[in-house]
Amino acid sequence: MSDTKSDTKLKRNLSFIQMIAIASGAVIGGWLAEAPYWFSVTGAGSAIVFPILAILLIPVGLAFSELVAMLPFSSAVDIWTTNAFGHKAGWAAQWMMFLVQVVEPPMMAFIFITALNFFIPIPSNMVVWVAIGIVFLWYILSNFNIGLTGRLASIFFFTMVIISIIVACTFFFSGNWSTSNITLHGGMFPKGFNGIFIAFAVFSLKFIGFEMTPTMIEETNFPASKMWKIILSALFVPALLYFFVVMAIGGMAPWEEIASMNMPEPELVAKFGLPGIIGIAAIVAGILHAITTLMGFWVASARVLYGASQLNQLPKAFMKLNKHGQPYIANLVVLFFSIFFCLFTGDNWVQYIYAVSCIAAGLVYFICCVDAMVLRKKFPEWERPYKAPGGNALFIAGMIVSIWIIIGSSLELPIGGYISLAIYSVIGIVLYMIMGSIRKNNPKDHELITLTPKDIDSFK
Repeated sequence: MSDTKSDTKLKRNLSFIQMIAIASGAVIGGWLAEAPYWFSVTGAGSAIVFPILAILLIPVGLAFSELVAMLPFSSAVDIWTTNAFGHKAGWAAQWMMFLVQVVEPPMMAFIFITALNFFIPIPSNMVVWVAIGIVFLWYILSNFNIGLTGRLASIFFFTMVIISIIVACTFFFSGNWSTSNITLHGGMFPKGFNGIFIAFAVFSLKFIGFEMTPTMIEETNFPASKMWKIILSALFVPALLYFFVVMAIGGMAPWEEIASMNMPEPELVAKFGLPGIIGIAAIVAGILHAITTLMGFWVASARVLYGASQLNQLPKAFMKLNKHGQPYIANLVVLFFSIFFCLFTGDNWVQYIYAVSCIAAGLVYFICCVDAMVLRKKFPEWERPYKAPGGNALFIAGMIVSIWIIIGSSLELPIGGYISLAIYSVIGIVLYMIMGSIRKNNPKDHELITLTPKDIDSFK
């Protein structure tokens, strides 16, 4: 690997705390508007599902932790899989990773609008255009120093956590909260085993975000060996918050009633005549949830493209940085995808893609667990600043969880989702073939690159 040019080297401006805020904030996401779906799937029992899911995802998180500490490059999933199985597999994994990341910004824009509607009613014919305006605004901000994202993420994340806890405590001590709303009406799991099975698979979507952290490793100012702390924080901070908030909501009304609401917290405030400021606070927290998720996944999406470009899987243009150290062409591509998804929301295509992203995440998780196991056998001599405990047993456990996610999500996926996944996969194949043709005509400038631990120093 030749020396990296200064105009293509990312700047290390993200602190440990900022990374926790970005990762955990991205995972927490737009739950305020999604809570009704949780209750429709498995009632108030969804509160218990989230902490258990966080525990089940530990093997996957630790596999990611070992891989990023050993190969700390923005190419992340791509280079891990390339070293394990070759460039074709690396590109396939990276393309799936891009799908996981890039659908979130437009979805968060719509959730932002859902919350904003409580303050400023937005005509239905304007919703799409407002969503496009939101993603375009962040596109502008995304081209400034990454430190701005880190600072904003920290402020928004800690603010929304504090507000969410205050709102939940208000529900618990309102005099309207009752365990009967949780234990009666079919109990905590009114849909039985089927609801539980689906919940464990589909709710994993609410933990998508922890896998983004390796894509930002070249912009952190702390050792890659500490990334496991970031990843586990991104699992358990949201899990505990989900548990606390869902229990608070679940005790206020029967699960069927909550499932029929648009945004439970402000609607419950209105129903029981609680102070209006609590409802406003809940909406503000929801807006901050959406913004932090949009920021985190936007950055991650651009870094996935940047990382693929490092390996000549994509043109070198995706590595070009502006004066603020941002990959501006990659940001432009993310904007294009975001606008595209916004425009297709009217016929539920976005919802299909959103569901597909959960399957894509399961595939990425499975591949990375396999990568970790294969690389231990293939390159035992490579230094591993962080080594996941449990060895192959841990990675196999991660594979099993990943398969569960894929199967469970597939059961919830409409036919349109499968069509969308097929189209997206074909696009990835076509891109690989185009780059192969370019490489054949100009092999010197577009030779595929494989980064190893020997290349780490050139990225410091």
